[in-house]
Amino acid sequence: MPVIVKDYVWRQTEEQLYISVPLKGAVAAASGVVCTELYVKVNFPPFLFEVFLSALVDVDRSITKIGNGVILFTLYKQEPAIWESLSLANVSKETMQRLRENAIARLQEKAKDDAQSKAVTKRENEKYSLEIMMKIDEEERKRIELLKEEERQKASEELENFKEQQRIEEEQRRVQKEQKRKEEEKRRNALNKSIVPNSLKPSVQERHKIERPVPPTRKSGSIKIQFTPRVFPTALRESRIPEEEEWLQKQAEARRAINTENLDLQDLKEEEKNPEWLKDKGNKLFAAGDYLAAVNALNLAIRLNDKMPILYLNRSACHLKLRNLHKTIEDTSKALELLTPPVPDNAAARLKAYVRRGTAFCELELYVEGLQDYEAALKIDPTNITVKSDAEKIRQLIQGSG
Repeated sequence: MPVIVKDYVWRQTEEQLYISVPLKGAVAAASGVVCTELYVKVNFPPFLFEVFLSALVDVDRSITKIGNGVILFTLYKQEPAIWESLSLANVSKETMQRLRENAIARLQEKAKDDAQSKAVTKRENEKYSLEIMMKIDEEERKRIELLKEEERQKASEELENFKEQQRIEEEQRRVQKEQKRKEEEKRRNALNKSIVPNSLKPSVQERHKIERPVPPTRKSGSIKIQFTPRVFPTALRESRIPEEEEWLQKQAEARRAINTENLDLQDLKEEEKNPEWLKDKGNKLFAAGDYLAAVNALNLAIRLNDKMPILYLNRSACHLKLRNLHKTIEDTSKALELLTPPVPDNAAARLKAYVRRGTAFCELELYVEGLQDYEAALKIDPTNITVKSDAEKIRQLIQGSG
């Protein structure tokens, strides 16, 4: 049975009421304090303090402090007045029980209201946090879109600058060609004038006096014409003989340049030492879809002969199928390096190299470099509809309209 505390102290003003309850060495928790308009209780086992107030107090404004061995209540009166006593006199047990039950009910209701208020506050805080996060995400999205737009504009400017540079270079080449033609024509005219001096040329009257002999009747016969042997399909007047001779010489040297010094060829068959045989084997493996085996065959062929551009070109096709994009770029670049000088005989190979390298660049999202290679391929074959269509798609993608 709890011990009732009676040695408490209280004082008042017209508006406030102060109650000091000693703890007597016990420990009181906030959960053991009950305060309503007419009832105050403190439960700190084994002690118990309770009082039934003689008038109403404002619970919302009232304050309870626990410390220094006492519990101090600061209660605000609902109606300013001086009370005659702190507690009600002659309170029956039924009244006290009713007041206690009302106090407990009020506390439960207050706890429920506090819980609801906390839940509402929590939802509002979560909503506010969500709005802040959405705002941050929106700002980040706008920032990324701005960066993308700047990159698109930069790429478009680079493309336009590249086109302008190409146009300027083309115009310079045209002017140089025109100047060269005029100089050649001028030199030829000067040469014609220097063949027969004016002093030796007959006058008009003398030319009339000269009796021109009648040429004999032309006899019929056959003329044998021996055409110059041509390796390339173009006509001699359209060819570039020095470049073509250089290309043929490079091809002949490449076929002879088989390197077997640093290879362990003891376990290889005789045909496996032939780069041409390995190239054909790689083509068959590629056609069968075994791209990795085709790469291995071409690797051995390149180790035997690293001067044949067709080996690098074929291996780049395998790497492109295997999504080895950087190796595709390396092989096509090496093939283009070997496919010099540019002549009609290697035009198809150069076109494939540019298209494959451009495709690898685009797969790596380097669209400007990819478009440059596609435009280089179109210079080789301007009538290629597929290459022209792909180049237009890349151009639209760079400009942001694709």
